[in-house]
Amino acid sequence: MHIESLNLKEFEDFVKRNPLGNPYQTHEYANLMKENGFDCEYIGLKNTDGIIIAVSLILIKKLTKFLKYGYAPKGFILDYFNEKILEEFTFQIIKYFKNKLVFIKINPEVAIAEVNPKTGQKKYNQNIQIKNRLINLGYIKLKDNLYFESQLPRYNAIVNLKNFSLNKVTKNTRNKIKRGMHKGLEIELAEYNKMDILYNFVKKKRNKEIYYYRKYYRTLKKSHNIDLFLVKINTQIFFKNAKESYKEEKKYNKLISNQISKNSNNKYKNVKMNSERKLLAYKNDVLEAQNKVNKGESIYIAGALVIKYKNRINVVISGYDTNYKRFNPNYFLHYKILEYYKKEYNFADLNGITGDFSKSNPYYGLNQFKLGFKPKVYEFIGEYDLAIQSNLYKLLLKSGKLAKIFNKKDIKF
Repeated sequence: MHIESLNLKEFEDFVKRNPLGNPYQTHEYANLMKENGFDCEYIGLKNTDGIIIAVSLILIKKLTKFLKYGYAPKGFILDYFNEKILEEFTFQIIKYFKNKLVFIKINPEVAIAEVNPKTGQKKYNQNIQIKNRLINLGYIKLKDNLYFESQLPRYNAIVNLKNFSLNKVTKNTRNKIKRGMHKGLEIELAEYNKMDILYNFVKKKRNKEIYYYRKYYRTLKKSHNIDLFLVKINTQIFFKNAKESYKEEKKYNKLISNQISKNSNNKYKNVKMNSERKLLAYKNDVLEAQNKVNKGESIYIAGALVIKYKNRINVVISGYDTNYKRFNPNYFLHYKILEYYKKEYNFADLNGITGDFSKSNPYYGLNQFKLGFKPKVYEFIGEYDLAIQSNLYKLLLKSGKLAKIFNKKDIKF
């Protein structure tokens, strides 16, 4: 057996057939990363009959002026349960990159447990065995981070689209989606020329310029594997609904006032106070909506990029205008995305959440938002380094240079 460089067709044919095939092990992703300072190689392990039995895209970047490392996004594409193939691929890849790289970083898309988000308890599956196999072959297990310190999230929220509906989400999420609808929110499948609108919602999330997102979209759009969604306010509907709500609440408020005149029960007084608050809110909505109608504004308040691969979609990034938080645009956006794809795809990856489900978690709000769509939560196997030049790797690790490099925000993939 030996590893050799593959042509694009050989590589992609194998990836598409393999259950571990993912959008990060594609030429589109490789081309995107080339624009961000990486080189790349498509490699494959062939048996004695010349048949490919394992492959990987290896992204290559400088660590220092003279040293480089490799990264296999979402891990190598092979059968991790086949000890012979895993061992041979490991041996051959060290041999192949011996004088080129210091180490190769991997984070295989292998789920080792389903997590109960209410209790944090994990139900491990047979994939847990792979951890020991990797360690026994010399892979160095990196720290199990609870948050988002790794190159890609370790915990993901996956929605089964085949049985998804508005009635399947939590009551709180359902109410927020309906409020968004009542505020006149609409979703739009947008094109490249509106990328700047999305960028305004996500630019503070990652240390990426708008050029990165434009390139991301244009690269994947060639194979129709990406969509850009935007949420806007239909001001006419917003105005109509606000007027109707104000009118109905005014009637109700009058009824409560009549009850209070007959009965001074504190219960009615509290109801009256709540009604007064709603009246004020609806009145403000009417004034705001009327103003927007008069100006003829198109008001975009949220957006997302979604990549499509095989039988699933992945919401890679989303954001919203916090000035319109009361419109619940992020809830409406994600609901509409799931509805849009549920006939054609089986699963939706809402992307990363943290492994900390306590209220003290700084990302508690993010977790609760995604969990509101009733996803399955999976823990993946984590991040490993395979030392190619062991002495150099140990030296860089001991000096703290690796930690310094990979803690930078702009190194995240």
